[in-house]
Amino acid sequence: MPGTRQGQRGGFTLIELLVVIAIIAILAAILFPVFAQAREKARQATCSSNLKQIGTAALMYAEDYDETVMPVQVAPDPLIFFWFASYDRAAGVLDPTRGLVYPYVKNFQVHGCPSLRDVHRSSVGLANYSYNYVYLSPLTYEPPSWDAVPHPVSLAAISTPAETVQLADGARLNTWSYATPTLETSVYLDPPSADYPGFHARHTDNGNVQWVDGHVKAWRPTYRAAGTTFGYGYLADDFIRHRLGDIQRPGAASADELYDLK
Repeated sequence: MPGTRQGQRGGFTLIELLVVIAIIAILAAILFPVFAQAREKARQATCSSNLKQIGTAALMYAEDYDETVMPVQVAPDPLIFFWFASYDRAAGVLDPTRGLVYPYVKNFQVHGCPSLRDVHRSSVGLANYSYNYVYLSPLTYEPPSWDAVPHPVSLAAISTPAETVQLADGARLNTWSYATPTLETSVYLDPPSADYPGFHARHTDNGNVQWVDGHVKAWRPTYRAAGTTFGYGYLADDFIRHRLGDIQRPGAASADELYDLK
């Protein structure tokens, strides 16, 4: 018809534009959590691989030292050798290439979990895993220097290596240095009987556990009862909020069943 232009299409109306925006917002609300979970699963897989490598290195260390498990630390003055690094107390220098397992992995980055970035204890480097030292490498403080002397056990002393924790996703709740309880890196994993939960569920409410036989398994922590206090006046709610619990299973014969040597 005269005065018309065939094939011409008008722009979006305001209503159509609002509908499109609403659909995009709904899709984003649905998909973003899925993407976040997928990203965390990838981090958990990386963390599991790290612990697997450390566990294999720890077994190799034991083979080289008459089947004695890796000590939590060795402290010939002025150095302290941890499994992840050495620390020169006189110079205040951390060397990640001189850890006890470094000769077996040749990579110090395996000690860092991608889901934990600790800015409060930079002196311990990338160590985001905690060692079951109370049972595997108990410490005594002996003269003349009163250094912590480790007493690592033999592999033969561990009755069920596939059910005994060696390393795990760990952290500690610092209740003494800050105005509010603050999550920090910890390389020491205390058993439940010590009343200081240090197993950190940083992977979608689970944490990775590396067992003495070398295998790694995801585990959901057992938390202290909400609203209670324990240990040195610790508040259970603080530990729950920071996802710190213990490695236990229902019906265990003892609280430390998965930590001890039995």
